[in-house]
Amino acid sequence: MEPFASWPLAPLVALAVPLTLALAGAAAPRRAELASGIALGLSLLFCLGASVGAEPQRTSSALGVRVDAVTCVMLLLVASLGAVIVRFSRTYLDRDPGLARYLRWLLLTLGAVTTLVLTNNLLVVAAAWTAASLTLHQLLTFFADRDAALVAAHKKFLVSRLADVALAGSLWLVHASVGSFDIDRITAWAAAHPGLSPSMQVAAALLVLAVALRSAQLPFHGWITQVMEAPTPVSALLHAGVVNVGGFVLIRLAPWVSQAQPARVLLVAVGVLTAAAGALVMTTRVSVKVALAWSTCAQMGFMLVQCGLGLWPLALLHLVAHSLYKAHAFLSAGSAVDHWKVEALNPPPRPASPHAVAGAAALAVALAFAPRALGAAPRSPADVAASLLLGLSLAPLLAVRAPGGALGLAAVALRVAGVVALYFGWHALAARVAPTPYAPASALCWWLAGAGLAALFALKSALALRPRGALARALHPWLFAGLFLDELFTRLTFRVWPPRLPQPQPSTARASRAALAPAAIEVQS
Repeated sequence: MEPFASWPLAPLVALAVPLTLALAGAAAPRRAELASGIALGLSLLFCLGASVGAEPQRTSSALGVRVDAVTCVMLLLVASLGAVIVRFSRTYLDRDPGLARYLRWLLLTLGAVTTLVLTNNLLVVAAAWTAASLTLHQLLTFFADRDAALVAAHKKFLVSRLADVALAGSLWLVHASVGSFDIDRITAWAAAHPGLSPSMQVAAALLVLAVALRSAQLPFHGWITQVMEAPTPVSALLHAGVVNVGGFVLIRLAPWVSQAQPARVLLVAVGVLTAAAGALVMTTRVSVKVALAWSTCAQMGFMLVQCGLGLWPLALLHLVAHSLYKAHAFLSAGSAVDHWKVEALNPPPRPASPHAVAGAAALAVALAFAPRALGAAPRSPADVAASLLLGLSLAPLLAVRAPGGALGLAAVALRVAGVVALYFGWHALAARVAPTPYAPASALCWWLAGAGLAALFALKSALALRPRGALARALHPWLFAGLFLDELFTRLTFRVWPPRLPQPQPSTARASRAALAPAAIEVQS
């Protein structure tokens, strides 16, 4: 059967998705649910046709639309989440006078993201990325009378404009070297020039900087933990969709990024720092939404580490899983009180025992070292290192609330075996979709990733075993304050470009001044 990717109508079906969302947002926001449903139906038709008779790694492009497996996965993900968020928003903001305005900007944001996913032109990627940032800004400032929301949105605006500058510099260098913004030509040029020129190395580093800025990496992370004054579905859209775009862009440009070893070292260094700090800071939060925001910082950092190590299938699998999890977590955050009431009626869980922690670590590492199938060839050092990182990342999660003794070790063993087996199954599926590894990561990348995640595992285990020990008491003030990184960034940037806030009434002047302080905003957690 002739593959859908070569059918002339395939690009038209794909282009109809963002066009439907954009037209509905501009003309008829009251029909937002219908527009999002049509977009989801077109996405399903596109993905179904593209998968019939086409090879997993087949790539086709026409009318500026890139047709491959990664496009299908991402388009279906964005369209599905968009339909759910639009439906949730209609109920969440029912009878709100600004509902039509809200739906207009929501549909335009979804249209910009789908355009970014479909295009085969790097310049269009940059333009759609910027458009999604600007339309999302209108959603973050939906409640214009909340100073905290305006301050947080202003911080995101500043970080996004810095990312635009870095991305513009990268595009200028790419066009000067390759002579085109076409992604196929850029990847083909990178494959034909394994030793990238200095200008392309710098362009890759600027691209990584732009991704790090938009992915809320330290120390430019403060805005994502402080945008909780926006409606809950906006938080779901931000954490489940928009913030993940950086990982998708890296996956799309994997043949080029794989050849830029300095950029990959930068990815791993920034990602490890953010993943470790975010995971530790998250443990001090009592607000559900703020804890989820710190979790997003950590997850985005871990995704950058995966990209830096060249684990592209794992990065794609992580992106999809994180999007689905965060969408559910934020949309169900309102029921956290009900869950707390149910848990309050049950006896408190037993804390993790040293035997359970040690057993989980040992079993996870041992199973991760096992070949993917019995009788497989010996694994390369990169595969062994990746398996070690996998084991260390799984161990603390599976050891939580495990009983001590032989029964606890047996329970941990079964859970670790099941999760690792499930991981390898999903990994095999993702390997058929994401790009295959190109150039191996340098030894420095592996050392940075291994040392950072091992230190995180050791610290979290020590804090879990002795939550009131000397180490916990010493680290808690720093972790609760987010290592004081956001305060420094806020002071420096607000001196250059302070936010514009509505003039407060005399009775509320003191409260408005307090809202300007980053520390006051963070106390909400």
